Amino acid sequence: MKNDPSQLKVLSIDIGGSHVKATILNNKGDLQMDYEKVVTPSPANPENMIAAIKNLVSNFPPYDCVSVGFPGYIKNGVVKTAPNLGTDFWTDFDLREKLSEALNKPVQVVNDADMQGLGIVSGKGFELVITLGTGFGTALLSDGQLLPHLELAHQPITKNNTYDTYIGEKALEKIGKRKWNHRLENVLAILKTVFNYDHLYIGGGNARKVNFKLDDNVKLVSNEDGIKGGARLWLTDDTQEPGTAIKKRKSPTIL
Repeated sequence: MKNDPSQLKVLSIDIGGSHVKATILNNKGDLQMDYEKVVTPSPANPENMIAAIKNLVSNFPPYDCVSVGFPGYIKNGVVKTAPNLGTDFWTDFDLREKLSEALNKPVQVVNDADMQGLGIVSGKGFELVITLGTGFGTALLSDGQLLPHLELAHQPITKNNTYDTYIGEKALEKIGKRKWNHRLENVLAILKTVFNYDHLYIGGGNARKVNFKLDDNVKLVSNEDGIKGGARLWLTDDTQEPGTAIKKRKSPTIL
């Protein structure tokens, strides 16, 4: 790690069900290069994933630390679930430790929607982030601080569907864009009633397919915006100075 935090360079990685994306950020979350991507390996087991990441970043400029957004439930850098990659492969895999060994850099790992939330929210009030991609991701933040992660994707929404199966990638392919948008309108109505958020952000690869009018406090965001959250994982909670891993808080934490 650099002695001068203002010169910190963060390798930010977004692991998705279809692609793995990466870029280099400065301490403010500004991109230092265009992000690059590779197809998510199949099978998407830890060995193949780490090999894909190493290959993806092999020619990147120098960096000091690594932030990873992972599509599943993460506890202290350890994967607990990975529904769109294969939970059987990933359960109790210490991705933070193993990737740190592979890249020889300190690593932070959080849920991918949580990392996107850190990169896009205003930091004012109660904010909800959802991601529309291979599956359905969510992140909750209060005044810019991550609240405990909820795997809302696996909550039933109909008799035969969870949020994942109701508006995930497979549902979009099966029912088409028009019906999928109608389903998404239903989901947003539920979220509005349940969470009473101040702001809602919609990201993920399928966000660009939303074709209905959104409320004034709902905003579409890009994956490029979300990957910027990787820099926030290397800020201290009290001083907001970059250079060390985010501290545990008295309030709910991400770690």
